[in-house]
Amino acid sequence: MADIRTADVDDLLKVLAMMDDPDAIFSLLEDLFTVREIRETSQRLVVARLLAAGKSYAAIEAETGASATTIARVSKCLSYGAGGYGKALAILDEA
Repeated sequence: MADIRTADVDDLLKVLAMMDDPDAIFSLLEDLFTVREIRETSQRLVVARLLAAGKSYAAIEAETGASATTIARVSKCLSYGAGGYGKALAILDEA
């Protein structure tokens, strides 16, 4: 994934990091992504939270509607990814 980290991506990261108003961030997401992309992305975070809580794939699929493929992808990232889900879940746990 190192090849995706370009100056353009860094600009997006700077914008997201500097925004502290959830409504402004949501407005940006609405402009950047389709409704489906926003829903699917947020669903992955829910899947990560449920996996971290020890829920089974079947229970997660029933609760979220996520496919087994999506659940497996999130599980793989939780175990072998860059740690982004873990950091996101820690933020949610603090909130």
